[in-house]
Amino acid sequence: MIVRRIHIAFLMIFISCKNQSSVNDAKTVHLVTLDPGHFHAALVQKTMYKDVDSVVHVYAPAGNDLQLHLDRITAYNNRKENPTHWKEEVYTGSDFFEKMISDEKARLNDAPDSYRVRQENVIVLSGNNKRKAEYILRSLQNGLNVLADKPMTIDSKGFEQLKQAFDVARKNNLLLYDIMTEWFEITSVLQRELSMIPEIFGTLQKGTASNPAVVKESTHYFYKYISGNVVTRPPWFFDVSQQGEGIADVMTHLVDLVQWECFPGQAIDYTKDIRIDSAKHWTTDLSLDEFKTLTKVDSFPSYLSKNISRDTTVKIFSNGEIDYTIRGVHAKTTTLWKYRSENNTGDLYSAMMKGTKANLVIRQGAEENYQPTLYVEPTPSYKTIDVTTAFKKIQEKFPGVELQATKNGWRLIIPQKYKEGHEEHFARVTKNFLEYLRKKDIPAWEVPNILAKYYTTTKALELVSQTK
Repeated sequence: MIVRRIHIAFLMIFISCKNQSSVNDAKTVHLVTLDPGHFHAALVQKTMYKDVDSVVHVYAPAGNDLQLHLDRITAYNNRKENPTHWKEEVYTGSDFFEKMISDEKARLNDAPDSYRVRQENVIVLSGNNKRKAEYILRSLQNGLNVLADKPMTIDSKGFEQLKQAFDVARKNNLLLYDIMTEWFEITSVLQRELSMIPEIFGTLQKGTASNPAVVKESTHYFYKYISGNVVTRPPWFFDVSQQGEGIADVMTHLVDLVQWECFPGQAIDYTKDIRIDSAKHWTTDLSLDEFKTLTKVDSFPSYLSKNISRDTTVKIFSNGEIDYTIRGVHAKTTTLWKYRSENNTGDLYSAMMKGTKANLVIRQGAEENYQPTLYVEPTPSYKTIDVTTAFKKIQEKFPGVELQATKNGWRLIIPQKYKEGHEEHFARVTKNFLEYLRKKDIPAWEVPNILAKYYTTTKALELVSQTK
């Protein structure tokens, strides 16, 4: 009898271990792609992730946007080097959002108890921005985590929904996060690191309205290559009521970088830390032929009629500028859109942070062969300083980075191993999100700073609208 009981005990332990192993082996994160109208949705899946289910459910209206997304995923699955193995299960009914909510709740509730505790459903949002804030809020209200491409909101109404969404996420222990790829661009990383070394940078100047201490400018091109192919833009991308004006879209990255670099690890309170001093916007004009090239559509859609001149040109408010103060520091951010780069450079970025000892400057012009390059340029009163000793702090953290003397200071020579492309940064952001999701924890400063960022862009847009 004793021997039989021992055998039964061992059998129960074996079964328990086997069951536990199956739970531990289960993929704990299930991705759901909602209405993927922008190519960023596919870039999230350019790589595979540990503990993420290879089956991805897609809910979207049938049409070209969806097909382009599925084609990109297929291309990643079929590439020769490091192919992915995603399996897309697609629903295209007109009730796609409601269907997603009901399916995901049922899928989670039908899972075994041991699995349900560990499974996380994540909605990936990258597409038409008109209803994005609403989709974010309703997804969280139904128990779903959200990884959203920027911008989370394109107007003040959406900002109010976003505030509510973060409250819901906090109360329900869910994660809401946006995709900020520029945190992983090496020159921006090093600009931030250098600003935290007082022996080199000193302290951040306050600047003035006419001579801001922080300046950032980004130039984007409608005609560009993504994953080796010319990207096809959906026609709605050129309607600011659906995509958002440039001042509320790409500007998100620039405002985010101001906060991230100037106040690292610090929470910004938008109710008292930010003041919009002025803002303006202006159009980029595309000919019908250029529009056809970008969209593969032969005519302007009716919803663009208010922006069409003489039936041959569409005018898009894709350019914007914000002058504002953040904790007393004067900043200026500018976003520009053009049809196509004359030199096939890809998007361009420049930035300056003015310190009491040196300015940290990113340039990406012809002299830099259109590659982002970081300079350290001492202010007039510190022309004779030697930064090499303090620079060892950078070299310890980023081995191989060197200083090269220039007529105005130094240029950073950055090894190729640190120079990842924009597309690779999406995997970086997603991995950060998954780690936060696993720990059910996010740095305390991130949520208030996301809100501060969208307050800045939507408040600037509101100011522009009032001065029309």
